[in-house]
Amino acid sequence: MALSLRASKQGLKIVDEKRKNKGWEATATAWYSEAHTSVATLKRFRRGIPIDRDVFIAICKAVGIENWEEIIDKTPPQQPTSYMEFSVYDDAWVGRESLIQELSDRVNSSTRVLLLVGMTGIGKTALAERLVQELRGDWREHRENFEDENKTSDFASVALQWLEKWGEIVPKDDRKPEQLSRRLVKRLRENRYLILMDSLEYLLTGNEEDGWGDFADEWWGKFFVSFLAESSCQSRFILTSQDLPTKFETSECDRYKNLWYCQVLKGLEVPEQVALFQKAELEANWELPHSPLRVIGEVYDGHPLALRTIVGEIKGSYKGIVRAYWKENSGYIEEVKKAIDEARNQGVVKGDEDRWQLASYTKVLRRKVKERIDKTFKRLKNDVYDAYLLLCTASIYRCEVKEKWWLINLEDEGYSKKQQQDAMQTLRNRYLVEDGGIDDEDNRLVGQHNLIRSVAIAHRLILP
Repeated sequence: MALSLRASKQGLKIVDEKRKNKGWEATATAWYSEAHTSVATLKRFRRGIPIDRDVFIAICKAVGIENWEEIIDKTPPQQPTSYMEFSVYDDAWVGRESLIQELSDRVNSSTRVLLLVGMTGIGKTALAERLVQELRGDWREHRENFEDENKTSDFASVALQWLEKWGEIVPKDDRKPEQLSRRLVKRLRENRYLILMDSLEYLLTGNEEDGWGDFADEWWGKFFVSFLAESSCQSRFILTSQDLPTKFETSECDRYKNLWYCQVLKGLEVPEQVALFQKAELEANWELPHSPLRVIGEVYDGHPLALRTIVGEIKGSYKGIVRAYWKENSGYIEEVKKAIDEARNQGVVKGDEDRWQLASYTKVLRRKVKERIDKTFKRLKNDVYDAYLLLCTASIYRCEVKEKWWLINLEDEGYSKKQQQDAMQTLRNRYLVEDGGIDDEDNRLVGQHNLIRSVAIAHRLILP
């Protein structure tokens, strides 16, 4: 869990004296810019709300305080149990700063439901927890993780648990879903709750005819519609999901489009990748794009879980020596880099013989990365075999190609045009394909994340 610090009243007086000496206003742009943070975080610091330790130090030093320890409030917080524990976000976090500012501003204004969606391991939960820390203040925090399939997840059971946990006595004859929904909406309307619901995909279901992404229990959908329909509301939801909850795209929710927002997460950008490696104190020549760590970042498309897993291996098994890791493992990575370069520069887009092992060439990657992606593939195979088949057969393409090239793989298997389009839409809703824009001939382009392709290749090779 990332370490947080808060300023004492006496410490804030010292800070204010230093600030005035520099001629800065209470939330001067120069102050938070020099501390590489946001105005929202600076405001939280000035209110004595806990913030990230590194940011706390940076704010103190920016105003001219080197002995930042004297600013810390060392008294125990009055409500130590009111903050949720973080399961993923920690001191190794880097990047996404502008996104954090944008999303926290949305939640602080009119966005009641924030959806964070994307492929497994892309950092949805970590970002959600980072946002909770950014927003932390006078919210009453609560989290729910639905990844445990043995855990009760129907709306009535969860709503009753929440209400009772928050001190409400719910009579036995008042526990029908409709009654519980009214109670819960009222509670959320009148109180400031910040609720993180993780792995929402486990609440979703569907069928071949109507599509996928609807709530298995219809009362979850009805609840969110009622929650958005309130004329005013103090509470906020942050939801993470590998699949798009399509309820939010229906006409019922479309009328409240200013009250909910969906953010698709991609991999870390190159500067963020470099920051991740630098924070781990790994030595490398960052200026050279073909240096080992820069190549690793490119080949993995900035996938946070994969990169952090590799960093952990380098620091643990290779004692932090990058060249030792590269000497032993570069063959797999350079093979993929060569294929990517061929696709970009020479137009060699098909790789029928490719045997990428990005997710499994070490035991740690197999355990931490491949197993998670395999779990996603298994769920797709059980739910929508057509889409699973399309994802696997299209792994012959090394880069983004025309969508019709993808669909021809199902056409060759005898699938109708509607079945082909439905399968593609399923992959889009589950963020297992990446749209690459439109080519010069107005054809829609589609591709796969390198990690997804790596696992899809392995599945394609065992198709019946």
